[in-house]
Order: sequence, then structure tokens, then C-alpha cells
Amino acid sequence: MSKRTNTSVVIVATAVALTATACGSGKGSSGGKDKPKIGFAISALNQPFMVEMKKGAEQEAKAQGAELSVQNASDDASQQANQVQNFTSQQVKSIIINPVDSDAAAPSVKAANNANIPVIAADRSVNKADVKATVASDNIAGGKQAAKEIADQLGGKGEVLHLQGQTGTSASRERGKGFTEGLKKYPGIKVVTKQPADFQRTKGLDVTTNAMQSHPDIDAVFAENDEMALGAVKALGSKAGKSVKIVGFDGTPDAMKAIKKGTINATVAQQPDELGKMAVRNAMRVIDGSTVDKQIKVPVKVVTKKNVDRFS
Repeated sequence: MSKRTNTSVVIVATAVALTATACGSGKGSSGGKDKPKIGFAISALNQPFMVEMKKGAEQEAKAQGAELSVQNASDDASQQANQVQNFTSQQVKSIIINPVDSDAAAPSVKAANNANIPVIAADRSVNKADVKATVASDNIAGGKQAAKEIADQLGGKGEVLHLQGQTGTSASRERGKGFTEGLKKYPGIKVVTKQPADFQRTKGLDVTTNAMQSHPDIDAVFAENDEMALGAVKALGSKAGKSVKIVGFDGTPDAMKAIKKGTINATVAQQPDELGKMAVRNAMRVIDGSTVDKQIKVPVKVVTKKNVDRFS
């Protein structure tokens, strides 16, 4: 009697355990080898913004029970194309791409489409190729907010240096477009020079130094990301944030410190970790067969010394 009962208990317990393993993971994943694999081709990891986006994606993948493989393109469009092709040959369930170049990304994204692998664009769009969704900050709105902030800082009159991001990226194009459109409301504000600094701090320093030699009366700098803004701070020295106002874009920790210090006057804050999370969340929805919105906008907000403590 006791032996038979014990055997029955073992059988029941085993069945319950197997059922829990099969049903407990949810969201398209059953744990172990059956975890859906997502490839994440990120443009670079030499900027705090990209690092935060990667962290957010990794956190969400863990929460969703997915396996996330991150490949760093180091700002090399051809290297990124190879990485996306490798994800495609590995037959991952979905690919997230943060393009180095929105045009150059198209062929490899099309190849993924042909292999029936859904693609999600993160932070930057892909041109001339189909993606299931583009998860990005509202860069045009952010550019307009930056224009208003500079106009307010200058009292509606002054000369501006516009530091552009990496040529070919949708983020640079959209932020620049929003800024240009926003300045139309302020005829007293004039952009005297517009130059690319590739989203990099060192190039922001060099470009600003050279621009100030040609245009010594510049009153403000708009940088399409905080790294370039921080480069401008170094180039301007004691003028930074005082006689020359500086507005960045991203809301990185270093920019927040600079705002507190008074060397940067404002930044248009994004939520990079939320961008990463939303990209993975929507990749999982597509894997599960759900419909997702084509454009998913993550809000931005201007941060100044008045409200910086809420964002730090």
C-alpha cells in the first residue's frame, strides 16, 4: 500500500512539474532552449545614450524570457550589415536594428524580410525597407523645443552654431529639421554655421573651436546630442553656459551634471532605456503574432537647472 502510494505521488509531482515548465514562461517563451532569440544590431557603444538603450533592452528581454544577442557595429555601416546578415542566417525570431546609416541598412533589412524575420528599428529609422515598427523619440518635436529654449535663453536675438550628428542618420536629420522649423518663429535668431560633429565629444570640441575662430560672436550652440554639447563646453571654457548658451539633446548623466554646474543650459531629454525596452517589447509582440503600431514615439522633455533634479 505505502509503496504504491509513493509511486503515485512521484508520478503526479512529475506531471505537475512538467506542466509548470511548459506553461509557466508565457509571452511566447517556454524557457531553456525554447527561448525566442532576438538579435540587436546597435550602431555603437561608445556613447552613454547607446549604453543605456542596450541596458533597457537587456532588462526587458530578461523580463520577457527572451535571449538577446547584442552586436556592436562601432559606427561602421558595412560591419552592421554583416551582423544583420549573420542574425538572418541564424534564423533568429526577430531583429532589432539601431542603424549606423538609415539608407545603408536597407539591403540587410530586406534580406531579413525575405527570410520572414520581422525587424524593429530603434531610435533611428530604416529608409527604403520594411520594418514592423520604428521605436524612437519624437526628434522633430525635440528639435523644435530646443529652438524655443535657445530663443528664450537669448531673448529672441543672437547668432547660433548648429552642431549636427552623423550624416545619414534619421535622428540627426529629424532633430535638425525640427530645430530649423522651430527657429522660423524667431527671426532674430540666426544660424551662422552648421557643421557635422558625428555625435562625438572630441569632434564637438574641434568643430566648436574652429567655428569660434571664424565666428567669434556666436551667442549659442545647439548640439544634436549631449556628447557634442559637452565637447562644445570644453572648447568654450569659461564662456560655456554664460556668454555662450548651450543646448544639447539626449539627457545623459554627464549632461545633467553640466546643467547643475551651469556649463550647459538645457538638454532635450530622451529615455534611452525606455527605447530599448519598447524595442524588445514590440519584437516580442511581433513574434507572438500580435499587431504593432508602425510608429512608436517615446516622449522628450526639456531639462534646465529648474527641473534637473527630477531627471538626475
